[in-house]
Amino acid sequence: MKINRALAALPAGYLFQEVNHRVQQYLAENPEAKLLRLGIGDVTLPLPAAVCRAFSEAALEMGTPEGFRGYGPDYGYDFLIDAIRAHDYAPRGVKIDQDEVFISDGAKSDVGALQELFAPDAIIAVTDPVYPVYVDSNAMAGRLGQYENERWSRAVYLPCTAENGFVPQMPDAPVDVLYLCSPNNPTGTALTRSQLSGIVDWALRRDVLIVFDAAYKGFIRDQDVPMSIYEIPGAEKCAVECCSFSKTAGFTGVRCAYTVIPKTVQYEGDSLNRLWKRRQSTKLNGVSYPVQRAAAAVYTDEGWQQVQSNLDYYLGNARVILEGLRQAGYEAFGGVNSPYVWMRTPAGTPSWDFFDTLLRRAQVVCTPGAGFGPAGEGYLRLTAFNTRDNTRQAVERILKLL
Repeated sequence: MKINRALAALPAGYLFQEVNHRVQQYLAENPEAKLLRLGIGDVTLPLPAAVCRAFSEAALEMGTPEGFRGYGPDYGYDFLIDAIRAHDYAPRGVKIDQDEVFISDGAKSDVGALQELFAPDAIIAVTDPVYPVYVDSNAMAGRLGQYENERWSRAVYLPCTAENGFVPQMPDAPVDVLYLCSPNNPTGTALTRSQLSGIVDWALRRDVLIVFDAAYKGFIRDQDVPMSIYEIPGAEKCAVECCSFSKTAGFTGVRCAYTVIPKTVQYEGDSLNRLWKRRQSTKLNGVSYPVQRAAAAVYTDEGWQQVQSNLDYYLGNARVILEGLRQAGYEAFGGVNSPYVWMRTPAGTPSWDFFDTLLRRAQVVCTPGAGFGPAGEGYLRLTAFNTRDNTRQAVERILKLL
């Protein structure tokens, strides 16, 4: 038996595994430490009451002869798909057909699996810094060449830094697929309508597919920042969109998401919608009925109000972080349409070194920017997913240390 050499060639640890390893090592040495965590992007507020009620009622329904359900529809129940179309797209003038929405157990699962639709030699472009799954999933498939000097030899990296306003410069070199995330993880910045329109126009001219990660769209408050790439004319011909209930509705432990693939997204005479249907029916048995009922409750009047309240709370935390750092004279970005704040490390300190300093001297856990790609070096990601009091304390500790 021969193993997958591309998988074996991956760097030793996934970013958040390494963060957790260092945190656990520190706690083993300092069991009395009171850590404040602004690292991993996991929500902390409870599920909205309307969501919990729908979740529990659906679970009890499954315990009755007339309410029991076995395997659900491969691509999701109509009641959830129709709620998504009616609330997330129709108000923005976007028409999405019912068979263009696919319910899954997470956006991470989908963005990692979409690469199965690409040719083995497809050229992949990613904004840099970038959510690691985009890169790692293609590396596992053997598309990215050799890993040398903190980068893959066949990947096309598009730096997004303070110097270029965190807007990627589209390459002149051939590209088949572009991964794009807005609001961005990890930088916390978001593309305006004009900026996203330029990227869509480039993709249409070059026959490039855009994999658009909109997992954080619920945090958008700026009217000039699109909540869906399909608000941009022409995107329905060149983009697939991955969305999630995890960060918007607190489903990190519940697991529900959806991906939109218009039938008009076609390459080499074939529809990606058809290919994804075939892939999903083979590899996925769907998301449970109670979870989909819980997700549908997000779109009720009560559920929507409760979800927005939670989002506003996290955005308030982000504002505490952003304003605290800036008032102290440090460069910080994002945190307006996003739960992430992207901080430049003082005096060019390497990001893993600064991570260790904050962990050991301030007892604050963040995420080193270098873990998100070469252009992430010299930055640190802080998340708003904690209590307001813990967020304030963490900022105070960081400023006191610095």
